[in-house]
Amino acid sequence: MPLKLHDFVSRVRVPAGFLLAVFYFYAADPSWDSLKIGGLIAFVGLMVRAWAAGHLQKNDRLAVSGPYALTRNPLYFGSFLIGIGFSFASRDIRIAVIFLGSFAVLYGSAMQREIETLKNLFAAEYSDYQEQVPLFFPRLRVKAKLGDLSFGHYVKNREYQALLGFLAALTLLAVKVHYLNGRG
Repeated sequence: MPLKLHDFVSRVRVPAGFLLAVFYFYAADPSWDSLKIGGLIAFVGLMVRAWAAGHLQKNDRLAVSGPYALTRNPLYFGSFLIGIGFSFASRDIRIAVIFLGSFAVLYGSAMQREIETLKNLFAAEYSDYQEQVPLFFPRLRVKAKLGDLSFGHYVKNREYQALLGFLAALTLLAVKVHYLNGRG
């Protein structure tokens, strides 16, 4: 059976992310101002991811409360905001273009794969959910109830790794601003 494109993309998403991170830190030319603004945008994305991870019980139940009432992919939307924030912090248009292109390919494929998985796991329930909630960009006219937000789910879903990555990226960019770019 031939390997589907989204299966292949799923397998290369993490290694591609590491390669892109190396390019990012090489090419980025942040300033303290760009780091503050970009860091704030990325922090909002990190909080969206944390909120989503606190609702997610992978493969046990369909998450429809909290951020899942606004978008079917709040984890990916949070990642998008983190990427936009760090793209802004970099002050390099090449980074923004590469981020947007790679995000569309890598996460577009991941979202398609998840649609298939969720349809298989939660057939009728997902069909209704799919009709009511947008795939990616959140609808803002709906009040999302906190629902069953759980710190335990946050930990079980290993979302603390995103926090650690966020802090590491901010630290590396701050070091670059201070020491390498002589803007300290």
